[in-house]
Amino acid sequence: MRTPAGSTGHRRTHDYDLLVKDAQLLVVDGATEIPGGWIALRDGRVAAVGGPGSEPESVARTVAATGRLVTPGLINTHHHLYQNLTRSFAPAVNGTLFDWLTTLYPLWSGLDAEAVHLSTYVGIAELLMGGCTASMDHLYVHPRPRLVDAEIRTAQEIGFRFHATRGSMTRSVEDGGLPPRSVTQTDDEVLADSERVVTAYHDPSPGALIRVALAPCSPFSVTRELMVQTAELAERLDVRLHTHLAEDPDEDAFCQETHGCRPVEYFESVGWMTDRTWVAHCIYAQDDERARLAAAGVGVAHCPSSNMLIGGGTAAIREMRALGMPVGIGCDGSASTDHASLWMEARAALLLARYRGGPGAMAARDALDMATRGSARCLGRDDELGHLRPGACGDLVVWNTHEVALAGSFTDPVEAWLRCGPSRAWTTIVGGRVLVDRGEPQLPELAEKLRDHARVARRIQRLK
Repeated sequence: MRTPAGSTGHRRTHDYDLLVKDAQLLVVDGATEIPGGWIALRDGRVAAVGGPGSEPESVARTVAATGRLVTPGLINTHHHLYQNLTRSFAPAVNGTLFDWLTTLYPLWSGLDAEAVHLSTYVGIAELLMGGCTASMDHLYVHPRPRLVDAEIRTAQEIGFRFHATRGSMTRSVEDGGLPPRSVTQTDDEVLADSERVVTAYHDPSPGALIRVALAPCSPFSVTRELMVQTAELAERLDVRLHTHLAEDPDEDAFCQETHGCRPVEYFESVGWMTDRTWVAHCIYAQDDERARLAAAGVGVAHCPSSNMLIGGGTAAIREMRALGMPVGIGCDGSASTDHASLWMEARAALLLARYRGGPGAMAARDALDMATRGSARCLGRDDELGHLRPGACGDLVVWNTHEVALAGSFTDPVEAWLRCGPSRAWTTIVGGRVLVDRGEPQLPELAEKLRDHARVARRIQRLK
């Protein structure tokens, strides 16, 4: 029997476990904002919200928001945590996507369980500092067995809400793909381990901290048979599906040459056009393809910083949202984006949308909505994540922006949150547990993990 997320298991002596009060503004969801608001948590969930002067008194712990903005926790819909071991790797930073990948694949063949553990630990710490309370991770490089286990156990150790996606590559350079044989597996190996990971770790219960999805890397890195069989396995096990799609012009050329069709058509032909699927990037989908994706309920992880750094274009987010597509925010890999701040990604999404479509294309609340409710829809959890209505998971952020940066901003705390800055989390709460307090991650081993991370990163980058 699982203990409810956030529950301490002790005999209750207070009505509430945690009270966050005195917010400048409490954003409950896209329709409700409470000036001076408070939020009370019990057993890892939102129990009550209210305005000034109505705060409950019987609480075990109080967090003073002291005039700061309080929002639902941000949700990361696309990431590759292991890549923080090769951040800003000089030989790769100025190439195309395919150049970047072929440079780094040989380095990533050095991944082992220690490397995955350390990159996950440091990556989650960074996500928490950027206001992220739930994240997926797309681990698709498997030079050694059971690497997914290492990242899941690290997330469990921290108490972070984590959606592991069992990624895969089976088409090596010898088979017409990009990666070397050292980081690929056979279809049978992938399918067997995918089922093992789901059986061992996936928790479908409400409030779950750990869930698992299946995630072949991309149309150009796995066989058609694996795409088909993975979709069938996800249906049988009732888990979600994730992959990269329509990310780069080279992908268009590859699919036309290899499969005789465009990437979205191929995606549809292998059984992935379903509402259990969300995809990363989706930059080069055409108008009719976006409409088909939207009609099927496919979600999109928008990764603005990665797209701009690689220079490969950017998704038509405004058009996708107008079609009703679930659109969330993703950091993408630490080696392409070089950070893991969802605040930075939300701000980049705001700026990029306005650059593309003019000042009416997006407001700060739209970016916040994508990073919370839109992301929760991508993960299939919009019933309990991405908002702070009573009954939701107790995942929230008290934001901190220096008073110098906020000087003169009096009329709209949400706009100021993204227009001013930089902002970072003052308090990050996951399932009722405070994991960032006064701007610092509550991870006692972080300094030691950073030292070990540096050692392993230098080994993987083949530095002395």
